[in-house]
Parts: sequence; C-alpha cells; structure tokens
Amino acid sequence: MNLSNEESAVSRFHCELKLEQKGAHARAPGERQGTFVDGVRWRQSRARGRSGSAGGQPPARHDAEAVAPERRQPLTGIGPGREEALSAHPMQSGPGYAEASPGHRMQAGPLHTEASPELTNDAGPVAPPERATFGDLVATSLATRASFERMACAAACSATVLLEGETGTGKSRAAQAIHRSGARANAPFLVVDCGALPANLLESELFGHEKGAFTGAIQRRVGAFEEADGGTIFLDEIGELPAELQPKLLRVLENREIRRLGSNTYQPVNVRVIAATHRDLRQEVQEGRFRADLYFRLAVVGISIPSLRERTEDIPFIVERILAGLGATPEQQAKLTTPDFLARLQRAAWPGNVRELRNHLERCLVFQDALPPTAPDAANPLAPTGSRTVDPSLTYAEARRRALENFERDYVEALLKLHGGKVSRAAAAADMDRVYLYRLLRRHGLKS
Repeated sequence: MNLSNEESAVSRFHCELKLEQKGAHARAPGERQGTFVDGVRWRQSRARGRSGSAGGQPPARHDAEAVAPERRQPLTGIGPGREEALSAHPMQSGPGYAEASPGHRMQAGPLHTEASPELTNDAGPVAPPERATFGDLVATSLATRASFERMACAAACSATVLLEGETGTGKSRAAQAIHRSGARANAPFLVVDCGALPANLLESELFGHEKGAFTGAIQRRVGAFEEADGGTIFLDEIGELPAELQPKLLRVLENREIRRLGSNTYQPVNVRVIAATHRDLRQEVQEGRFRADLYFRLAVVGISIPSLRERTEDIPFIVERILAGLGATPEQQAKLTTPDFLARLQRAAWPGNVRELRNHLERCLVFQDALPPTAPDAANPLAPTGSRTVDPSLTYAEARRRALENFERDYVEALLKLHGGKVSRAAAAADMDRVYLYRLLRRHGLKS
C-alpha cells in the first residue's frame, strides 16, 4: 500500500487498518486535524466484503486526500457504495498505521466473506495460518494464530520485537516463547520492568554503574544489558520509560553499545531486545510523550496480541492449559470444562484478559465449584457489583483509558482485601511483580 499526502500538517500516523474475522476495521487515530469523508468527520468503520467475492476480482482502489484544519475537504473516492473491505494478509501488514508521504493512494482488495474463507494476496489464495500453539501459548482464532506466525518469524532472527496488547494478554509469556524458540534459547533471558523504578535507578538497572558514580554506589554494578549479553533482554512496559532515558536506549538499539553510569567509555553488547507495552505507542508519539525514532527502532517486528474478548473461541483451550498448570485433578478439570461453564466464561468481559481468567479458575479450584465469572459474592469479590456506565461524549481512547484506570484501582483494592493487605502474597496470586504492585498502589493512592 503506497500512501502519500501533500499536506505538511497531517499527522504521521493517520490511518489504521486491522483485519478481523468479521471484516476489516479502519480507524483514524485521534489526531488534531481530523479525517473527513464526504464532509463528515470520520473516526472508524467496519468495511464489509462483497457477498461471494472471488479471489480474481479486481481490487478496489481508493484515492484519498488527507485534510488539514483549514482545508476540510472530503476524502475522494470513499462514500456510499464504496464499502469494499480493506484487506491484507495478517502476516503482511496486520494492525498498523499508514505514514503520510507525497502521492496518497490506497489499494486494497475485497475481504472474503464466510462463503470464501481464504485470504488473498497478489500471488493468489493463501490459507489461514495453521499454527495452534507457540511455546506456552495456545489458540485457534485466526487473529491469534496470525500473531503466532509473526512470533515464529521473529524467533528465527535477532530483530527487535515490540509486543503490544492490553494488560494481562500474555505479553511476557510471548516474549519468553520467542526467546526459547530462537538461537539464543540457552542464553540468559532478563526482564526489566520499565515502570517499576524511578529514572535514576532504572538507568543503573539497565546499563550498570561504576563505583562512586552516585551516592550509595559502593561497588561496580553490571547492568541488565551486560548481564544478558548473548541472550535476550525483555523491556516490559516500555511505554513507561522516562523521557530522559529514551535517547540512551535509542543509542543502545542503534549501536549495540552501553556506557555504565560514571564511566567515560562505551562497550559493545550482543543482546536481542524484546519490548512490550499496554499503551498505544503511536498515539504516545503523536502526543509527544514518546520519541518517534525510538518507536520505529523498537517496532522492527511489531506483534499485536488480541484481547481475550476478541478471541473467545480460544477460551476452552486456554482453560484446559491453565487448569493443567494449576495442578487440577481430572475430576476438577471435568467440572470446569463443561459446555455450560465454558459458555459462561466466553460471555464474560474479562477486562483483565488471560490473567483475570487464570485468577478466576484458581478461585474455582479453591472453592471447589464452577463459580460464575460475574457473581458479586464473597467467592468472587473482584466481579463488578453494579451496572457499567460510559460517557459517549468522550473519545474512544479517553473512555478506554478511564475504564482501565477504574479497573486497575478496583482490582488492586479487592486483591489486597482478599489477601489481608499482604502485598507479597497478593502479587504472587496475581502473577505480577511485587514492585509493580507497589507502583499501582501509589498510582491510585491505595495503602497496603
């Protein structure tokens, strides 16, 4: 897809095309200028393919003119009757943003419907990916299997990987699976939570320091990049990286060399970098909170991990694997994998994704009962107790951010209550780092 635009005021990330099972989803990020179609401000749409479309049908061409604030002209060639799907093979593009440059033109073929389930590209029909597992991850949905294929491709090389997805979708497990499937499997795999430490301590954690570099540095310390030499370093929550550290990390990614705090010399490191975030880094770049050059250096191989509500057909397989990992007996597994119970799990919202599902199944094992996921009782204190309300006057991104913040606060508060205020015990039960739990407590003004 070749995109171009003659307007200098148009944002770098102007359009996102995402392939879904029910069609293609196009979205205009919340940039300042806005996107207008036939004079109407446009944010997102779900395009539908022609019924019974064939692989040999000519692709639809859409000529689009981006709009600056003072020139709000409609995008040409897109209007009523032009809802052909903007399709792409998930391994070729997947969810991604188009970057504006001169000669803005989009060309995409129609998306196949259920009558024609295969995807197409210029070379002809391409069967959906068949991989159902990758490391400890398991899936049957098209979106997740496509991400598995991208993970397999990433594991075969040493390129930098950026994992994006909501909290609890399994980004850390995906990073481990990529490491274990690659040539560095027998080398170290180190995890650094970029949101758990203040900037001065995080710099020392990443790059190390010399004796006397700062108050309290009584001896030289080897940083994570040096310690992971020959292996992989996993930078979790990279979106929380302080602004003053972003150029230093960029130098490491570009030159593969680090400098300890208090040192005047650089030394080479041989590491594979995998980063993960629950934030939309492209939006962070647009709003000036994240460096664009660092984003592009991190997203050499970008992999989006779908939320659990986007792949409910995977829940039976995930439940089976979680129960096996929790040591459930055959009787317990049979009780918690009945069609009725699985159907109830598939209807639940799971804002905490797979992590929340795992905690619920563990709770079911403790109480020896197939508890409904939304039951507001003592056995399920984390479930919502009232009706959820939304403010439609907000943008989707802002409404989602507020909902996630409310969930974080309610979850952490109920988690501590469940474990008697013991942070270490609560963190272990929630499968999260204790330092990260402390950070959530500080963020929401809670006390243990």
